[in-house]
Amino acid sequence: MHEIVKALKALADPTRLRVVALLAQVPDGVCVCELVDALRLPQYQVSRHLSVLRAAGLVEGRRRGTWVFYRLRSGLPGTVTRVVRAVGEAGTDEPAAEDRRRLHQRLQWRQNGVCVVGYAPTRPFREIIPVRSIPVSKGASRHA
Repeated sequence: MHEIVKALKALADPTRLRVVALLAQVPDGVCVCELVDALRLPQYQVSRHLSVLRAAGLVEGRRRGTWVFYRLRSGLPGTVTRVVRAVGEAGTDEPAAEDRRRLHQRLQWRQNGVCVVGYAPTRPFREIIPVRSIPVSKGASRHA
């Protein structure tokens, strides 16, 4: 029962519901900067929400180079898994559909399955990565 309460408390935030819905779309994991672009939120906010979800045991991160890829934790208890699956399936409204569209566009910029775009921490995210077009060049990107 304790794990269910922790999960529900962590999910009692609209942004964390959006994060979980996006993570449910990509079983292999998503980089923080990919979530930043999909959600149109600053990196520090996305990282804070991921921290809450990690503390609740809902997500796990794995480092790959300088990037950390987050995904839904495997082996969640059955009830928690059903709640997380329902969150992933519930995102049918227009904002959730836009989040998914932006995420899938952003994932197309990966090279060898890895995020290579990043963003410069000195500029607002909305100016850095317009979803419709972005120059991708190795070595020129910086990941915050």
